[in-house]
Amino acid sequence: MVHQIFSVLLMVFAIAVCSPFHAAAQLGSSGHRTSWDAPNLQGVWDFRSLTPMERPTDLATNETFTEEQAVEFSEQEIGRRSRDNDTSGRVVPYNDFWFDEGTTVTTDRTSLVVDPANGRIPEIMPSVARKMSAVARARRGVDPDAPTSGGFVEDLGPGGLRVRCVLGFNSGPPMTPGAYNNNVQLFQTAEHVVILNEMIHDARIVPLDGRPHLPVGIRQWMGDPRGHWEGDTLVVESTNFLRETMFPNSTANMHLIERFTRMDDNTLLYEVTVEDPTTWSRPWTFSVPMKRNSEPMYEYACHEGNYGLYNILAGAVTEETR
Repeated sequence: MVHQIFSVLLMVFAIAVCSPFHAAAQLGSSGHRTSWDAPNLQGVWDFRSLTPMERPTDLATNETFTEEQAVEFSEQEIGRRSRDNDTSGRVVPYNDFWFDEGTTVTTDRTSLVVDPANGRIPEIMPSVARKMSAVARARRGVDPDAPTSGGFVEDLGPGGLRVRCVLGFNSGPPMTPGAYNNNVQLFQTAEHVVILNEMIHDARIVPLDGRPHLPVGIRQWMGDPRGHWEGDTLVVESTNFLRETMFPNSTANMHLIERFTRMDDNTLLYEVTVEDPTTWSRPWTFSVPMKRNSEPMYEYACHEGNYGLYNILAGAVTEETR
């Protein structure tokens, strides 16, 4: 298994590094299919968006934006998210220069959620709601990147996996628009697809040969993905998660179905159905149109050569002692 994965990685990076002209030629206006006649999804795709995941309550009766509403909403959202306009008196770690959340909505819909029809995430189960309330009480007044009192080993807060550089905050899986590093690169062979996220440079190697999922007892941070084609759509089904990912309220029981469809030269539609009966009252689906990024994707070196995590823990110890 290890030798097979290593061989696939070598092949993928050989394609990416050694054959830029060949890859670019396949992705032109007449290159929507690979040399083995599969839909060509390769390239770097940008999924930043100001479209909210859930439909705002003041737009509850609006399934779509008018052109004027889209412009107004985008302007308001940019102002609301601005760190340069922060007047709370707290320490703001980054100013607006460092963020890349987009400047407009990327769909005429008023939410990324497409099912349920109301554009809202289904209700969470009562046990999850109680747990969320307990976490909120325990962390009242605690910095978002600091550990909950007494939780130095396991709990660095709700964003602990991000703080420890285990998983990217927007790479999930599933992927969702975030503050920055909203890029994913897809590589293809006839038997595998690789989904490489910019955020924490996570790579998911997806077999397309019909093999079964791993045994239930073998679990992985990003789950166990298996892919197949439905017409021109790549369908990736993931199970066997180790525990939660950075996707809000996810658990080890999450079952994901991700769909990738090439719409035109510059658009890749990403549709995700999320199912976890221990968290949500029903399965639900969201959709993000990804845009082609003509630039290469650079490495994101999380925590490399800095003292971020050490200082977070040292500061927390000082606070507890005080």
